[in-house]
Amino acid sequence: MSDLSFPVPLWVWAAVTLGIGAMLAVDLLAHRDNHVIGFREAAVWSGVWIAAGLGFGLVLLVWQDGDVATTYYAGYLIEKALSVDNVFVFALVFSFFAVPDAYQHKVLFWGVIGALAARLVFIFVGAELLRVFFWTAYLFGAFLIWTGWKMAASKDEEVHPDRNPVVRLVRKVVPTDARFHGDRFFTRVDGRRMATLLFVVLVAIEATDLVFAVDSVAAILAITTNTFLVWTANAFAVLGLRSLYFCLAGLLRRFRYLHYGLAVLLAFAGVKLILSETPVGKLPIPLTLGVIAATITVSLTWSLIATRDRPGGDDGPAAAPGTAGTTGTAPAEHGPDPGASSTRSRTDRPPPRPR
Repeated sequence: MSDLSFPVPLWVWAAVTLGIGAMLAVDLLAHRDNHVIGFREAAVWSGVWIAAGLGFGLVLLVWQDGDVATTYYAGYLIEKALSVDNVFVFALVFSFFAVPDAYQHKVLFWGVIGALAARLVFIFVGAELLRVFFWTAYLFGAFLIWTGWKMAASKDEEVHPDRNPVVRLVRKVVPTDARFHGDRFFTRVDGRRMATLLFVVLVAIEATDLVFAVDSVAAILAITTNTFLVWTANAFAVLGLRSLYFCLAGLLRRFRYLHYGLAVLLAFAGVKLILSETPVGKLPIPLTLGVIAATITVSLTWSLIATRDRPGGDDGPAAAPGTAGTTGTAPAEHGPDPGASSTRSRTDRPPPRPR
């Protein structure tokens, strides 16, 4: 691992954070009418966010040097790759709760804000632990290797959003109406303020993302403990998560082998983290960047070739996001009971990608 220590003035932290906030505000204003986001629009926005992430690396190259920029790009690339796994779970949650397409962007917008906040906390805590207690590198490394093995070995494990302990706790603590009320998270029913089903969906998204946040932050800390680089790589990767979802949601079944590539990346990050505290020392950043790029390329190519004659994969055509029981163009009057188990078959859902 590399700390790549260089001074980052407080005003730079503030400027970058405000810039990220401004980009989020632009995204919110562009989708304030809750329209259904098509592939073309999502692709354009994905291009905008990717350009912003790559452009920031060029800023680092001019401001610092090639080592800093390369380290940032390695972190950004691994975070971007891991974010694809988020997309699988988002599709599962939206399909499970039959969320209309028009409301999915709002849920993901607030979900991204929560994801950024969680990652910021994990970044500073994790980096400080690695600096103060060298042996935590072994713990983080072992955790990443175990997570990679679990991802590769349990790809067919069923996931039930309604059984998430955080979701169940919210239903017990917060009075909830098991219906959608437009795009509102809270409403009044018979004069009583209640959470809507859309709020339950948001909680499910946030709760599952906490697991992804731990994995992704630990993976990038294996590359560098420089909190500024870790934060910016995470932030720019997560910013494009919503657009990435709308781009890929209809093609998820074609990425049937991607989870093997992500498992390799997590295990590689774990090995790299452990080696950094041994006589072997840190692996060169160019080698790390090459392994990440090669792994993603091979797993994606393998997936696309294997499913080239079957766009929907082995389990039939992939369901469009949020279309289970809804048209996606109008609010659903009723949603599934958050306290009940789903009766849909597995072929009605996107393929689960558990952690």
